[in-house]
Amino acid sequence: MIKNIIFDFGDVFINLDKAIIFREMEKFGGSIDLTPEMVALNNTYEVGGMTSEDFIAQLQNQYPNANATEIARIWNSMLLDFPEERLEFIENLAKEDEYRLFLLSNTNELHISHVEQKMGADRYARFKKPFEKFYLSHEINLRKPNADIYQFVLDENGLKAEETFFIDDTKENTDAAEKLGITCWNIQVGKEDIIQLKSKL
Repeated sequence: MIKNIIFDFGDVFINLDKAIIFREMEKFGGSIDLTPEMVALNNTYEVGGMTSEDFIAQLQNQYPNANATEIARIWNSMLLDFPEERLEFIENLAKEDEYRLFLLSNTNELHISHVEQKMGADRYARFKKPFEKFYLSHEINLRKPNADIYQFVLDENGLKAEETFFIDDTKENTDAAEKLGITCWNIQVGKEDIIQLKSKL
Protein backbone atom coordinates (compact mmCIF):
# COMPACT_ATOMS: atom_id res chain seq x y z
CA MET A 1 0.00 0.00 0.00
CA ILE A 2 1.43 3.36 -1.07
CA LYS A 3 1.64 5.86 1.78
CA ASN A 4 4.36 8.23 0.51
CA ILE A 5 4.91 10.00 -2.82
CA ILE A 6 8.19 11.59 -3.89
CA PHE A 7 8.06 13.99 -6.86
CA ASP A 8 10.74 15.28 -9.18
CA PHE A 9 10.40 18.96 -10.17
CA GLY A 10 11.69 19.63 -13.70
CA ASP A 11 9.43 18.32 -16.49
CA VAL A 12 7.10 16.96 -13.82
CA PHE A 13 5.78 20.28 -12.51
CA ILE A 14 7.74 22.96 -14.36
CA ASN A 15 8.30 22.57 -18.10
CA LEU A 16 11.89 22.54 -19.35
CA ASP A 17 13.74 23.09 -22.61
CA LYS A 18 17.02 21.36 -21.81
CA ALA A 19 18.40 21.70 -25.34
CA ILE A 20 18.16 25.50 -25.37
CA ILE A 21 21.41 25.77 -23.40
CA PHE A 22 23.34 24.19 -26.24
CA ARG A 23 21.51 26.13 -28.95
CA GLU A 24 22.25 29.38 -27.16
CA MET A 25 25.82 28.53 -26.24
CA GLU A 26 26.66 27.84 -29.87
CA LYS A 27 26.14 31.55 -30.54
CA PHE A 28 28.93 32.31 -28.07
CA GLY A 29 31.57 30.01 -29.48
CA GLY A 30 30.59 26.94 -27.47
CA SER A 31 30.10 23.38 -28.58
CA ILE A 32 26.62 21.91 -28.99
CA ASP A 33 28.04 18.65 -27.62
CA LEU A 34 27.72 17.75 -23.96
CA THR A 35 31.37 17.23 -23.04
CA PRO A 36 32.51 15.14 -20.05
CA GLU A 37 33.84 18.36 -18.54
CA MET A 38 30.41 19.97 -18.77
CA VAL A 39 28.75 16.93 -17.17
CA ALA A 40 31.25 16.90 -14.30
CA LEU A 41 30.88 20.66 -13.81
CA ASN A 42 27.09 20.44 -13.69
CA ASN A 43 27.13 17.48 -11.31
CA THR A 44 29.49 19.27 -8.93
CA TYR A 45 27.36 22.41 -8.99
CA GLU A 46 24.14 20.43 -8.44
CA VAL A 47 25.46 19.03 -5.15
CA GLY A 48 26.59 22.44 -3.92
CA GLY A 49 30.23 21.69 -4.62
CA MET A 50 30.95 25.20 -5.90
CA THR A 51 29.45 28.68 -5.73
CA SER A 52 27.34 30.10 -8.54
CA GLU A 53 30.13 32.58 -9.26
CA ASP A 54 32.69 29.78 -9.64
CA PHE A 55 30.28 27.80 -11.80
CA ILE A 56 29.74 30.73 -14.17
CA ALA A 57 33.49 31.38 -14.28
CA GLN A 58 34.08 27.75 -15.25
CA LEU A 59 31.44 28.00 -17.98
CA GLN A 60 33.19 31.08 -19.31
CA ASN A 61 36.19 28.86 -19.97
CA GLN A 62 33.92 26.70 -22.13
CA TYR A 63 32.27 29.67 -23.87
CA PRO A 64 34.75 32.57 -23.95
CA ASN A 65 32.52 34.84 -26.05
CA ALA A 66 29.85 35.07 -23.34
CA ASN A 67 30.01 37.31 -20.28
CA ALA A 68 28.78 36.27 -16.84
CA THR A 69 25.36 37.88 -17.25
CA GLU A 70 24.80 36.19 -20.60
CA ILE A 71 25.82 32.80 -19.18
CA ALA A 72 23.40 33.12 -16.26
CA ARG A 73 20.60 34.13 -18.66
CA ILE A 74 21.33 31.16 -20.94
CA TRP A 75 21.58 28.75 -18.01
CA ASN A 76 18.18 29.84 -16.71
CA SER A 77 16.52 29.94 -20.13
CA MET A 78 15.77 26.21 -19.93
CA LEU A 79 13.16 26.93 -17.23
CA LEU A 80 9.79 27.46 -18.90
CA ASP A 81 6.24 27.71 -17.53
CA PHE A 82 4.62 26.07 -14.51
CA PRO A 83 1.01 25.26 -15.53
CA GLU A 84 -1.57 26.32 -12.97
CA GLU A 85 -3.41 23.01 -13.26
CA ARG A 86 -0.33 21.20 -11.92
CA LEU A 87 -0.04 23.59 -9.00
CA GLU A 88 -3.73 23.13 -8.17
CA PHE A 89 -3.29 19.36 -8.51
CA ILE A 90 -0.56 19.16 -5.84
CA GLU A 91 -2.48 21.54 -3.56
CA ASN A 92 -5.60 19.38 -3.83
CA LEU A 93 -3.62 16.18 -3.28
CA ALA A 94 -2.21 17.64 -0.07
CA LYS A 95 -5.70 18.64 1.12
CA GLU A 96 -6.89 15.05 0.69
CA ASP A 97 -4.24 14.11 3.28
CA GLU A 98 -3.97 10.54 1.99
CA TYR A 99 -0.23 10.51 1.33
CA ARG A 100 2.94 12.02 2.74
CA LEU A 101 4.33 14.24 -0.03
CA PHE A 102 7.98 15.03 -0.76
CA LEU A 103 9.88 16.84 -3.49
CA LEU A 104 13.30 15.55 -4.59
CA SER A 105 15.03 17.54 -7.32
CA ASN A 106 18.46 17.70 -8.90
CA THR A 107 18.76 21.46 -9.12
CA ASN A 108 21.10 24.32 -8.37
CA GLU A 109 21.16 27.73 -6.77
CA LEU A 110 20.84 29.70 -10.01
CA HIS A 111 17.87 27.68 -11.22
CA ILE A 112 15.87 27.65 -8.01
CA SER A 113 16.39 31.40 -7.51
CA HIS A 114 15.19 31.99 -11.06
CA VAL A 115 12.16 29.74 -10.54
CA GLU A 116 11.15 31.66 -7.43
CA GLN A 117 11.58 34.97 -9.25
CA LYS A 118 9.69 33.77 -12.33
CA MET A 119 6.81 32.24 -10.34
CA GLY A 120 6.66 35.07 -7.84
CA ALA A 121 7.09 34.63 -4.09
CA ASP A 122 3.42 33.89 -3.40
CA ARG A 123 3.02 31.26 -6.10
CA TYR A 124 6.35 29.63 -5.20
CA ALA A 125 5.22 29.46 -1.56
CA ARG A 126 1.98 27.82 -2.71
CA PHE A 127 4.06 25.19 -4.47
CA LYS A 128 6.29 24.43 -1.49
CA LYS A 129 3.47 24.27 1.06
CA PRO A 130 1.96 20.86 0.07
CA PHE A 131 5.27 19.06 0.64
CA GLU A 132 6.37 17.74 4.00
CA LYS A 133 9.98 18.14 2.87
CA PHE A 134 11.41 19.98 -0.14
CA TYR A 135 14.73 18.36 -1.03
CA LEU A 136 17.03 20.17 -3.47
CA SER A 137 20.28 18.46 -4.45
CA HIS A 138 22.50 21.52 -3.93
CA GLU A 139 21.20 21.90 -0.38
CA ILE A 140 21.58 18.25 0.71
CA ASN A 141 24.84 17.65 -1.26
CA LEU A 142 23.40 14.53 -2.92
CA ARG A 143 22.01 13.94 -6.42
CA LYS A 144 20.02 11.41 -8.38
CA PRO A 145 20.54 8.71 -9.56
CA ASN A 146 22.96 7.85 -6.73
CA ALA A 147 21.33 5.42 -4.31
CA ASP A 148 22.36 7.44 -1.25
CA ILE A 149 19.95 10.29 -2.06
CA TYR A 150 16.92 7.97 -2.03
CA GLN A 151 18.15 6.23 1.11
CA PHE A 152 18.63 9.63 2.74
CA VAL A 153 14.99 10.59 2.11
CA LEU A 154 13.71 7.21 3.30
CA ASP A 155 15.82 7.23 6.47
CA GLU A 156 15.27 10.86 7.44
CA ASN A 157 11.50 10.48 7.24
CA GLY A 158 11.08 6.90 8.44
CA LEU A 159 9.68 5.77 5.09
CA LYS A 160 9.48 2.18 3.91
CA ALA A 161 10.57 1.70 0.31
CA GLU A 162 7.70 -0.65 -0.44
CA GLU A 163 5.20 2.02 0.71
CA THR A 164 6.80 4.76 -1.40
CA PHE A 165 6.02 5.94 -4.95
CA PHE A 166 8.50 8.04 -6.94
CA ILE A 167 7.90 10.08 -10.11
CA ASP A 168 10.74 11.30 -12.34
CA ASP A 169 11.12 12.08 -16.05
CA THR A 170 14.60 10.48 -16.22
CA LYS A 171 14.64 6.69 -16.52
CA GLU A 172 18.09 6.45 -14.95
CA ASN A 173 16.64 8.01 -11.80
CA THR A 174 13.59 5.76 -11.57
CA ASP A 175 15.70 2.67 -12.32
CA ALA A 176 17.95 3.53 -9.38
CA ALA A 177 15.01 4.05 -7.03
CA GLU A 178 13.40 0.76 -8.10
CA LYS A 179 16.54 -1.10 -7.03
CA LEU A 180 15.77 0.02 -3.48
CA GLY A 181 12.24 -1.36 -3.70
CA ILE A 182 10.51 1.94 -4.46
CA THR A 183 7.61 1.83 -6.92
CA CYS A 184 8.24 4.28 -9.75
CA TRP A 185 6.61 6.13 -12.60
CA ASN A 186 9.04 7.25 -15.31
CA ILE A 187 6.78 9.97 -16.65
CA GLN A 188 6.93 10.44 -20.44
CA VAL A 189 7.27 14.16 -21.09
CA GLY A 190 4.75 15.43 -23.62
CA LYS A 191 2.73 12.20 -23.50
CA GLU A 192 1.83 12.01 -19.80
CA ASP A 193 1.13 14.60 -17.12
CA ILE A 194 1.47 14.57 -13.34
CA ILE A 195 -2.24 15.37 -13.02
CA GLN A 196 -2.82 11.75 -14.16
CA LEU A 197 -1.08 10.46 -11.02
CA LYS A 198 -4.13 8.77 -9.49
CA SER A 199 -4.36 6.40 -12.46
CA LYS A 200 -0.76 5.29 -11.83
CA LEU A 201 -1.02 4.54 -8.12
